[in-house]
Amino acid sequence: SDSGRLISLEGDGDLQFLMNGGDLLKVRSGSWKKTRYYKLQEDCKTMWHESKKTLKSKQTCESQKGFSVEDIDEVRTGRQTESLRKYTEESVEGRAFSILFKGRQKGLDLIASSEEEAKKWVGGLEKVISNIKNLTPQKKTEHWIYSCLRKADKNFDNKISQKEIKSFLRDINIEVSEDYGEMLFQKCDKSKCGFLEGKEIEHFYEILTQREEIDVIYEEYAKTDGLMSAADLLNFLLNEQKEDVSQNDALQLIEKYELDENAKAKQQMTKDGFLMYLHQPEGLISNLAHKSVYQDMNQPLNHYFISSSHNTYLLEDQLKGPSSTEAYIKALLKGCRCVELDCWDGSDGEPVIYHGYTLTSKVLFKDVIKAIQENAFKTSEYPLILSLENHCSVEQQKIMAQHLISILGSALITKPLGDQMPTCLPSPEVSDCKMLMFSNPLSHVIQAYSVARLSDEESVTEEEDDEGDEEDQEKKSSSLKLAKELSDIVIYCKSVHFHGFEDSQDKQSFYEMASFKEGKAVKLAEESANDYIRHNIDKLSRIYPAGLRTDSSNYNPVPLWNAGCQIVALNFQTACPEMDLNRGLFLQNGQSGYNLKPSYLRDRDTKFDPITLPDGPWLKNKTLHVMVITAQQLPKVSERKSSIVDPVVKVQVYGVPADTTMVETQYIENNGFNPMWNENFQFDVRVPDLALVRFSIEDYDSSSNNEFIGQYTLPFNSLKNGYHHVPLLTKNGDHLSSAGLFVHIMVVDAE
Repeated sequence: SDSGRLISLEGDGDLQFLMNGGDLLKVRSGSWKKTRYYKLQEDCKTMWHESKKTLKSKQTCESQKGFSVEDIDEVRTGRQTESLRKYTEESVEGRAFSILFKGRQKGLDLIASSEEEAKKWVGGLEKVISNIKNLTPQKKTEHWIYSCLRKADKNFDNKISQKEIKSFLRDINIEVSEDYGEMLFQKCDKSKCGFLEGKEIEHFYEILTQREEIDVIYEEYAKTDGLMSAADLLNFLLNEQKEDVSQNDALQLIEKYELDENAKAKQQMTKDGFLMYLHQPEGLISNLAHKSVYQDMNQPLNHYFISSSHNTYLLEDQLKGPSSTEAYIKALLKGCRCVELDCWDGSDGEPVIYHGYTLTSKVLFKDVIKAIQENAFKTSEYPLILSLENHCSVEQQKIMAQHLISILGSALITKPLGDQMPTCLPSPEVSDCKMLMFSNPLSHVIQAYSVARLSDEESVTEEEDDEGDEEDQEKKSSSLKLAKELSDIVIYCKSVHFHGFEDSQDKQSFYEMASFKEGKAVKLAEESANDYIRHNIDKLSRIYPAGLRTDSSNYNPVPLWNAGCQIVALNFQTACPEMDLNRGLFLQNGQSGYNLKPSYLRDRDTKFDPITLPDGPWLKNKTLHVMVITAQQLPKVSERKSSIVDPVVKVQVYGVPADTTMVETQYIENNGFNPMWNENFQFDVRVPDLALVRFSIEDYDSSSNNEFIGQYTLPFNSLKNGYHHVPLLTKNGDHLSSAGLFVHIMVVDAE
């Protein structure tokens, strides 16, 4: 049956090719290259593979190893991964491709038997991925439920017994009592034959997916023969969503999202169309206007928060984990605008990047620069800062300069922009850079700073810029000669030690930047917040994690943003709440990686202090009302079939200390499929410009720590009023397909 099939295969050769399957050479190392048989399963969603092409019974095939197409992050053609470049010959370029997965799952490097077959594999996979992405939420739910029903149908007779129903409900993350399960079954078993089939299964599906809370909202506004007219929808948008819209906007929503052609012809919206709208960008919690660049991008760089990565080359920990070009690609695709390169002398005269004096693996400097060149502007077109930590000899510094110039070309800013000597840092919207961008998308790269000085003075490295006596540290630091070739392309930022705010005010130029270890930065942000803010108005500050964080954990970036610090560098490879906050802050402004600081963090005479909160324009006292209503299709956190989640929702506000708070709902026992809370919370937010709101769902456990299910973080000022779905992200920041939270938001001026 095609009821559970995601996409139509009719007339599509590439998709039919995937369904038929074929042999591919899997490459793991120079000596490990083995043939594997791959094919797309009937559900058009699962890729199955086995070591030998031995087609077995359907039941056996179901249990073979496989992966979900939804877990694929990217299909890359050619020898475009480190493994393929290292372990295969150039002659297989046209036959090679890679499947890269979300999170930390290891990718697949594969070689087809011909270039034509490689194109079919890549083309077919890309079509399946695209089709799944473009499915409506209802279709995704329908497919998921029907595939679970097929799985529950143990004897493949297309009938579902009462026992199989219970097994199916556990699969979709819900545990029901014997009585309720029997009542549900009897309600659908119209034929009274002891199993469900055909229309009875459809009826069961309808009962299961009914959204009671949506029914209530819809029925309140559907005043036109039980449907919503454009005028009814406009009433909903004005009264509930508090949107500034006209009837024409309501008509456009009906045209865009109504599924029933008859209703659409009458300019009406059915309940299905209404639910569809609530799942689309217009119905989600984040302000749609903030998904594009909406801020002034013509201010100096130091007036922005900049999405920044620490030790970007690492995929795991700081002591023995792998260094990889993939780590740069992932950070850049997440919108990172400041990446770090720790450069050391390598063998064969080629500089390498790794975490010095540790067992982390090494990656060639030139390979990293190539990866940056290829991926720098796929997510954001705004300047990319290359943060060089230089430990190389003069000879290898010259090689570094050659690679930077030859690979990045005109993209690399090698002289001050404009006709006159600059008096401040350039803006993200650098006019002559932007003009060059059209012929070369790399025109925005800024070679920002090396830890080596612009002259032949000492360099300042993270290891040296420690929390001990700084004078002693400077005496201890070894003198490092800097190659003129490298010095010539370090234009806008020169690394300097910080000796106090008075000293920096008198001596530090706009192009000089101090780096602060997290402990020192947090101390300044707590004890001298206003001085730190004023310092950061015309100078860049870079914050980096403490050396003790060998596990690549992160510190809370919010107090540093509150103090106006621009480059708050985090370990992007680590899934944690701190990275959720970083992702949340930079969700706005088109995910450009640049957020304009509020005006009081750019004013030289500012009195703002996030700790003491004196009176001023920053106090915009707001009251946030949140009603946590329901969640849908939460994933299981345990592989055990019998394990059903007990979801609890936490709502947290991060910002100035006076605004930072957390509330949580009651937990719902044994229901991750459609839990309902209907709980109300209220928050007083004094400085909304600096506030972030984080929604998280956990599996409650009375005897140990709760387990993470999903989260979504966004700026307070991006919240929309009214009824909205909150998309949920995994720890790694990938969307949880079909899962979501449904809430009501109201932001009002505090009395």
